[in-house]
Amino acid sequence: MHPRNVWQAMSGPGYLLSAWPWRASAYLATGALAGAAILVGLVLALAIGGVLAVVVVGLPLLVLTALAGIPVAQAERRRLRLVDRDPVPLRHRRQPPATGPWPWLVTRLRERATWRELGHALLYAVVLWPVDALVVTAALVLPLATVATPLLMATVGDGEEAKVLKRWMVTTWPAAFAAAVLGLFLLALGAYALGLAAGARAELTRVLVGAARDGDLGARVVELARSRVRLVDAFEAERRRIERDLHDGAQQRLVALTMALGLARLDAPPGPLADQLAKAHQEAGKALAELRELIHGIHPKVLVDYGLQAAVEDAADRSAVPVDVRLELPGRPPRAVEAAAYFVVCEALANVARHSGASRAEVTGGHRDGRLFLQVRDDGRGGAEAGAGSGLTGLADRVSVLDGRLSLSSPPGGPTLLRVEIPCEWTERFA
Repeated sequence: MHPRNVWQAMSGPGYLLSAWPWRASAYLATGALAGAAILVGLVLALAIGGVLAVVVVGLPLLVLTALAGIPVAQAERRRLRLVDRDPVPLRHRRQPPATGPWPWLVTRLRERATWRELGHALLYAVVLWPVDALVVTAALVLPLATVATPLLMATVGDGEEAKVLKRWMVTTWPAAFAAAVLGLFLLALGAYALGLAAGARAELTRVLVGAARDGDLGARVVELARSRVRLVDAFEAERRRIERDLHDGAQQRLVALTMALGLARLDAPPGPLADQLAKAHQEAGKALAELRELIHGIHPKVLVDYGLQAAVEDAADRSAVPVDVRLELPGRPPRAVEAAAYFVVCEALANVARHSGASRAEVTGGHRDGRLFLQVRDDGRGGAEAGAGSGLTGLADRVSVLDGRLSLSSPPGGPTLLRVEIPCEWTERFA
């Protein structure tokens, strides 16, 4: 497996012969040069802005200096690719509310990431780049100068003498070559020192200018939860659109067709044609009834027009098992909550009619402590399971998207109790 960063490369046997030591050297060397440039730029910007602030002209420059960490952080993310191939996630997640420089400026100044990146730029300019320069000098430049001792003796010293690191005098060729061998050994050690320093420097930069891994995971979880809520809202909107299109389109055409067939049946003389028209009229009537039932199951109009309590009472009236309804609702919850609660009740009543053998059921509920709660209870045989083809698993997922809970208690012999709780506030209150 190809190493993704310098630390992984150091654990392999071919590190010294790979490009990673040179990549680490380039990372630290460019860091030293960039840090010195950042220091000069910040000092000049603060000095000029401070002087011109007396006449107000320097205030915009001081504000822009506060944003200096943003381009520095962006450059650091790119430079990190020298020693770490994993991309660094951005901390800036907020989008300006409008286009233009002013909304962007206000948004960035309110972000914690902007000030964190400014702190990184100041740390970079004051502390980090001198460390980078020191490591490159100690681990690369000094060993290379030692390796070059024979070359210096042959050129500058006229074959008679040479200074090792400008401190130790070498006057013989065996001593010069011994210094070169020592330099190669120090260069190998320096390659590992460069790798360690570059890896630590890269990790520090990733923490300062990139989204922390745990924070990024938390942000992803939050965004996932929000996207699930948006999907539920979009799903409800699509259900309402389909219901409206079927009600206003296909249903009206079937009504017109049924009426036309009925009139044609009355006008037709007795015989085979009248029999065929009668059969067609009956089939059209059945299709219309099935379509109305389908529309009611997609998104009942009574739920849209009159709310959850009326819709539950309507579902109870249509149930094959007698159902008592006792709901105390002070108003209407949000549409997503209302729809989820309604379909849970409908699925529960359908299960009561199909599987429980109950003689009676009841639906109770209300609103307390910021939560809508509903209970469906029956006196049947019990033994129900949420995942055994009851259709409640999908409804439980739907309720969980709204931060709600769905629980089922159904011991053998009964009774069966289904309970749903969903946090919500009322969008409308009844007078």
